[in-house]
Amino acid sequence: QVQLVESGGGLVQAGGSLRLSCVASGRTFSDYTMGWFRQAPGKEREFVAAISGSGSRTQYADSVKGRFTISRDNAKKTVYLQLNSLKPEDTAVYYCAADRRSTISTIRQEYAYWGQGTQVTVSS
Repeated sequence: QVQLVESGGGLVQAGGSLRLSCVASGRTFSDYTMGWFRQAPGKEREFVAAISGSGSRTQYADSVKGRFTISRDNAKKTVYLQLNSLKPEDTAVYYCAADRRSTISTIRQEYAYWGQGTQVTVSS
């Protein structure tokens, strides 16, 4: 069982930056692929980024490539999402998720554990 707690969301102007954090419970954090998803009002939850257990592999949605960076610190059981050059269309609730398998997935149904989400609002 893994419990996830996100933090770091907030209100920022377009072009600004935020860093989201997600702290996990449990003893085998490095065994989990970690992902970030987001959900805007009235829209489906969508994949943003994911990172393998060792941190050696990452994957990004096309809409955030070059602007967002996912990283992890296994000693701290924490995964991060650095959000740069934010746009109003990045406004959403951002969720951290964990997948026990070693392959990176962009499909939200394949992630077994989810945090409660953190709100990111980008003003124009």
